Amino acid sequence: MANDDHRSALIAGLRALADFLDANPAVPVPRSVNVLHFPHRVTDAEMCAEVDHIAELLGTSIDPREREAGHYAASICFGPVEYRAVAILAARRAQYEAERSYEGCIQPDPIPGQNAAQAA
Repeated sequence: MANDDHRSALIAGLRALADFLDANPAVPVPRSVNVLHFPHRVTDAEMCAEVDHIAELLGTSIDPREREAGHYAASICFGPVEYRAVAILAARRAQYEAERSYEGCIQPDPIPGQNAAQAA
């Protein structure tokens, strides 16, 4: 799907969701909605440059708190709806992969009073 087609489809889908929720008040809605954009994975500098550009388009600035988590991000909120551009920097991706390399190797202690069939 071409970029313009994807953009049109996403916008139409968001409008259709809003119309559906408006027409069906019995359907519960979430407390918030986050729309996330992740730059293509290139160098940190290139991803940060893209997020800088998006921040400029949004009229916002880079969130310095995100840097502590290894993210470079800018966002804008429309009430409980947030559009957020996030670059996950190389060091954070490496840390995540290292942590995931232990997946399945560590098992939590059983919960007292719960048998194996209940825990599954």
